Amino acid sequence: MAHRPYVAVVGPGEATAEETRAAEAIGHGLADGGAIVVCGGLGGVMAAACHGACAAAGTTVAFLPGTDRASANEWVQIALPTGMGELRNGLIIRAADAVVAVGGAYGTLSEIALALRAGVPVIGLKTWDVEGVEQVGSAAEAVECALHRASGRGPS
Repeated sequence: MAHRPYVAVVGPGEATAEETRAAEAIGHGLADGGAIVVCGGLGGVMAAACHGACAAAGTTVAFLPGTDRASANEWVQIALPTGMGELRNGLIIRAADAVVAVGGAYGTLSEIALALRAGVPVIGLKTWDVEGVEQVGSAAEAVECALHRASGRGPS
């Protein structure tokens, strides 16, 4: 059985309209490409990516910061409460074969750093300019790059 890639989509919980549109398109494109979308399960970029993935009949998995599954956005299909707060970022990254960062503040920066440290490819769309992040100019490019990078990785 072929490995379905797991791609994390990370970004701010309070996203701009532009970030939300991009994340939704990325989630949709990843699901169309056969990827499982992994995220932190709350609002903003996370909700938009899950919404897009669900619209494409994809699978969404979320590592939640608290202990209540009900805190997940409505498009999360598999909600994993961690009780770890922001420390869950490490779980999100370790579950992923590639990461797409959309916009973001310090939480997104921590996820980028964790991914780079772990050797997980990071694709960035209007996010932190950090050495090792493959910057792209559109949601479509982010999807293409993420699927390509994730396809070379198996389960860690």
